[in-house]
Amino acid sequence: MKIVMSWLREAVPALPPAKAVAEALIRAGFEVEAVESVGHDLAGVVVGEVVSIELVRTKKKDVRWVQVRVAETGTRGVICGAFNFEVGNRVAVALPGAVLPGGFTITARKTYGQVSEGMICSASELGIGDDHSGILVLPPGTPLGADVAELLELADDVLDIAVTPDRGYGLSLRGIAREAATAFGLAFDDPAVVAAVPGGRDGVREQAAPGHLEHVVPEQAVPERGAVGYPVVVEDTAACSRYVARVVTGVRPGAVTPLRLARRLALSGMRPISVPVDVTNLIMLGLGQPLHAFDRAKLSGPIVVRRARDGERLVTLDGVKRELDPEDLVIADDSGPVALAGVMGGASTEISSDTTEILIEAAHFDPVAVARTARRHQLGSEASRRFERGVDPALAPAAARAALRLLAELAGATAETGVTDIDHRPSPRTITFPLAETARLGGRPYPEEVVRRRLVEVGCTVAD
Repeated sequence: MKIVMSWLREAVPALPPAKAVAEALIRAGFEVEAVESVGHDLAGVVVGEVVSIELVRTKKKDVRWVQVRVAETGTRGVICGAFNFEVGNRVAVALPGAVLPGGFTITARKTYGQVSEGMICSASELGIGDDHSGILVLPPGTPLGADVAELLELADDVLDIAVTPDRGYGLSLRGIAREAATAFGLAFDDPAVVAAVPGGRDGVREQAAPGHLEHVVPEQAVPERGAVGYPVVVEDTAACSRYVARVVTGVRPGAVTPLRLARRLALSGMRPISVPVDVTNLIMLGLGQPLHAFDRAKLSGPIVVRRARDGERLVTLDGVKRELDPEDLVIADDSGPVALAGVMGGASTEISSDTTEILIEAAHFDPVAVARTARRHQLGSEASRRFERGVDPALAPAAARAALRLLAELAGATAETGVTDIDHRPSPRTITFPLAETARLGGRPYPEEVVRRRLVEVGCTVAD
């Protein structure tokens, strides 16, 4: 699990430098394999505006002679082999003397009959991701001449943590943030919980804390009374103890994930794809709850969570047609299976660039059922990796709500008021815990207030 320090500090603002955090996590029993410093060596890259483009034809390949304005006065001429930008676009320009990731220094040089005074950069050349197919086009109105490293917050540190099977909560920023806060005696601002304050419906208004991408409001206060959610039937409640479904409409085709969030995904080891997919991945990384997004227009009839039937097949998102086993837990509609539950979605209901209506699935699947399906089909995924190690079943409505908020913010979507929350979780158990037991087991005295505080820090509700 790769933990981006700037993201971690949103949940625990007062954390010390990355190396100290890594050492504290190691003391807490985590295997921190590396602390990677990224983007700190980037310098001299500024925002420029494309003023003119002239095609240069050669025997080997065509390139373009581009005039770029990098300040209020004067332009720079740059040779560029990419064709995905046009006059008026704002781009990242590495001027002579600039240093790109890896210590690569830019110089002015004569090429294709021109003196190229710098380089127009792709995302991969800036260390934002692995996309080197074209130039990184910045949003309109990006300040001309601004330092790109500062503008995009490219300097960061990343902790690479090997999460053992018994600590599945560590496969989320939320879980690592709780551990880091406890290690340094700092307050943990849980991104899955917000406080209720007076003034809203029935005297309560839910308010998300500012600055936290994944903060959400409690689900029960959001839907209108009488609103009906998408129809869902859970046939196997032992393998699926909770299933939350939410629907959004009006998703804006062509919406682009902001560069800051795309950078966060890339540093976490995931490739930015599209707003709907990026939203589900950001929430999975942040909260630890895998989500799946279906194109609602491609669904027929209610969602059914059941075991596969003899002879059923499914083409998964990786393009492979799979013969299903009767032990496979599947998500189905009237057409048959549309996803392997907790493992991978099906191609028939995949989100596309034309999708405008999305059904968000946030569910809790049995770890053994998911593990057996993943191994049977030799199909591991980020979702199955988490479900196999155990996901908090209380997270499902919080994660779904976070997805709605981000889709509204990034793609102009509107959430339907109905909520489907099929909950077959067992009732919480009260555990009697003699406070003196810690001294007996640990071999040293622990004050009662310390025992209580430590239990609360790991998420327990303590009552006398």
